[in-house]
Amino acid sequence: MTRLRLVCEVVTQTARLMVGVPDYQTYVTHTRTTHPDKPVMKYEEFFRERQTARYAIGKGRFRGCC
Repeated sequence: MTRLRLVCEVVTQTARLMVGVPDYQTYVTHTRTTHPDKPVMKYEEFFRERQTARYAIGKGRFRGCC
């Protein structure tokens, strides 16, 4: 069952990246290790911020913070 779960997680992550939604867990890991002084956004905030950045005029792809 764990193998099936892993496959599902990889497929889900791939699908999200294909439509332009960065992976939340990757964001959390990155923020905690690279920016320990900054608070980690909740999923809803993260999703809203990424969606706004994607559809804002003059912006587009996620460029990251670093």
